[in-house]
Amino acid sequence: MLNWWENFFQGIALDFWRAAVTPEQTKAEADFIQKQLQLDAGAKILDVPCGNGRIAIELAARGFDLTGVDIAAEFIAEAMTTSVSRNLQIDWHNREMRDLPWSAEFDGAFCFGNSFGYIDDEGNVEFLSSLARTLKPGAQFVLDAPAVAECLLPVFQGQRSIEIAGITFQSSARYDCEQGRTFTEYTFIRDGQSETRPASQRIYTYHELATLLVNVGFEIVAAFGSLTEEPFQLGSQRLFIVATKT
Repeated sequence: MLNWWENFFQGIALDFWRAAVTPEQTKAEADFIQKQLQLDAGAKILDVPCGNGRIAIELAARGFDLTGVDIAAEFIAEAMTTSVSRNLQIDWHNREMRDLPWSAEFDGAFCFGNSFGYIDDEGNVEFLSSLARTLKPGAQFVLDAPAVAECLLPVFQGQRSIEIAGITFQSSARYDCEQGRTFTEYTFIRDGQSETRPASQRIYTYHELATLLVNVGFEIVAAFGSLTEEPFQLGSQRLFIVATKT
């Protein structure tokens, strides 16, 4: 399962993700990010990993200067096509999320889509450190981290199955207490054909994750349990951390 994320995000997995996320969700997330970043139009914002660019494109349409980074070549190609069709100038990069070559370049950044924690502990710190280096002092960072212990473990399900847009999505997961990670097999079924792909994610507590951010140069501003800014607490469905680059 080493580096499972390098080949996971392609084909049917991306088709399922496209169908699962509604335009209303994208707008609500963009509204939240815009409010938390506290930036004026024209400000430079980094979206990493950006997926197919759904949030970056929404923010660019509002007048912000977006840069998007993602490892999935298929998603980056889609993002390029969509932004060109909408006459939006966005700087897209097909690269790994730790590979961020900028220094004090951005006025704000965000990481959404439950995209944090795929790598080992050292790699997760490397990502946060790399991201911190890209930001100007005082810039805000918003991290969407629903797979923290306080959200995930109270409602943990070993087996799940749902169907969206003709794709049956099944997951079989276990939580390893010693490693603090979930290990999951995802199966996608469409038109009688099935594909199974492994995945794993580090499950930090809120305290552990906040400590990681502080250690790489952030100050925690707020922790919300929803896009409507409910306070984060045990049993919240999601965690949104807002932090400032010191």
